[in-house]
Amino acid sequence: MPADVPVIHEMVRELADYEKALHEVRATEEQLREALFGERPAAFAHIAETDDGRVAGFALWFLNFSTWRGVHGIYLEDLYVRPGLRGGGHGKALLTELARLCVERGYERLEWSVLDWNTPSIAFYEALGARPQDEWSVYRLTDAALASLGAQGRGDG
Repeated sequence: MPADVPVIHEMVRELADYEKALHEVRATEEQLREALFGERPAAFAHIAETDDGRVAGFALWFLNFSTWRGVHGIYLEDLYVRPGLRGGGHGKALLTELARLCVERGYERLEWSVLDWNTPSIAFYEALGARPQDEWSVYRLTDAALASLGAQGRGDG
């Protein structure tokens, strides 16, 4: 729901702080609102709540596509459960819902990244049956490097 955007934004910042990268967060509530609820949503989110209605955590995801399998999958961008509410099944409930969506829609992958030092999360994921993809390395272009490479393509063609 659009009314959830402020709390999602708050939890994005909490997650970034946990990952020692709060200084990297640039996203605004308006950007999240547009990405989640705009004319062409680019991302989707689920909220986990406690029995008394407090927001416990969230999962934010988008579709990816496997050329090898020929079908979509879900890429989980963020999974976060607030520290005081961890261990209550909220993270598992969020992942279970995403797995259910994959099965229901015929998607064949549910993927995400985890920081190498985040051993509690790694143990949690592996307990659910997830396995690391050690043969792959993540690469990223941002900021000046992205702008530079993108500028090289201008006028070609």
